[in-house]
Amino acid sequence: MAPTSEPLVDRVTARAYRIPTRRPEADGTLSWDATILVLVRAQVGPVTGTGWTYADTACVPLINDKLAAAVEGKPGLDVPARWSDMQRAIRNLGRAGVVSCALSAVDTALWDAAARLVGVPVSRLLGKVHADVALYASGGFVSETTEELRDWLIQWAHERDVPRVKIKIGQDWGHTTRRDLDRVELARQTVGDDVELYVDANGAYSVGQARRMANEVREFAVSWFEEPVSSDDLAGLATVRSATTMDVAAGEYGYDLAYFARMVDAGAVDCLQIDVTRCGGYTEWMRAAAVAAAANLDVSAHCAPNLSLHAATATQNFRHIEWFADHDRIEAALFAGVRDPSGGRVGPDLTAAGHGLVFKEADAEPYAVEPRGGS
Repeated sequence: MAPTSEPLVDRVTARAYRIPTRRPEADGTLSWDATILVLVRAQVGPVTGTGWTYADTACVPLINDKLAAAVEGKPGLDVPARWSDMQRAIRNLGRAGVVSCALSAVDTALWDAAARLVGVPVSRLLGKVHADVALYASGGFVSETTEELRDWLIQWAHERDVPRVKIKIGQDWGHTTRRDLDRVELARQTVGDDVELYVDANGAYSVGQARRMANEVREFAVSWFEEPVSSDDLAGLATVRSATTMDVAAGEYGYDLAYFARMVDAGAVDCLQIDVTRCGGYTEWMRAAAVAAAANLDVSAHCAPNLSLHAATATQNFRHIEWFADHDRIEAALFAGVRDPSGGRVGPDLTAAGHGLVFKEADAEPYAVEPRGGS
């Protein structure tokens, strides 16, 4: 009997979409009025896989030219091999930043295609270990008024029954700490004593400030302090970590395996964050999670909640997904098959092949942009 021909990667294409926020948003170190989603389609034999990253339109020509050429015409089921092909192709471009975001989007699209080819969810192809995983609601931007913050907290903690919420602090690069503390107090009063409260400074504070803030928020039972100082300051993270009983977290700007290894080796975090749309896709996610596991650390998924879900349920040392307000809104609007985060736990649809999501192209078309620099 002649062997069945192996499905090849026929075509890889990318397109960018700019989705405005409902109102201007800000954290401690950045403000924005739109989010750019770069969507990748990977045609492998009879199926099309989709993946995406939240990055810049600069990803589009990089994917359509460099990365597509690296994988097209090669076996589509061997996704880690295709990841290696892309890694070699971008050697002289640098790995961190936009390049890694582009690679991540192609990798997740190829995993989606491979899972659809064999008729299983991505989580099963990766090796599922959890039926579902915990999540936390993430928003509470520093640009919000007191009323807007309260309404958002009520929606997620009470109306949607999510027992973990995170708000932004560190406004104006840490220059308004009194307002930061007032917002933390408001959050605790609004959600009550039974909801876990997290804060994220987005690297706004100096080491001394972060230590003082860690001491100040103790009375509000905050249990998670994300990026109290810049994630590039590993010694500073370790210093803050040694001074508080809160979990210190960072890692969302990890673009390669060595980054995660340095952060773990420095004793900088209690929980390692990984962003599947930045780190190198599902392929690199699994390796980064293993680095954390070797140090007896949990990992947490940074943003892109519906795309992160399959990697999360295939990771033994997994804690929770960040159900980020912007990405929740975008994914619910532009994809069919998104999961419902109500109740604080979520699992993949095991009846659907791939990641179970279908891009709604007609709904997305008004947001399509040309491949130029985005916001």
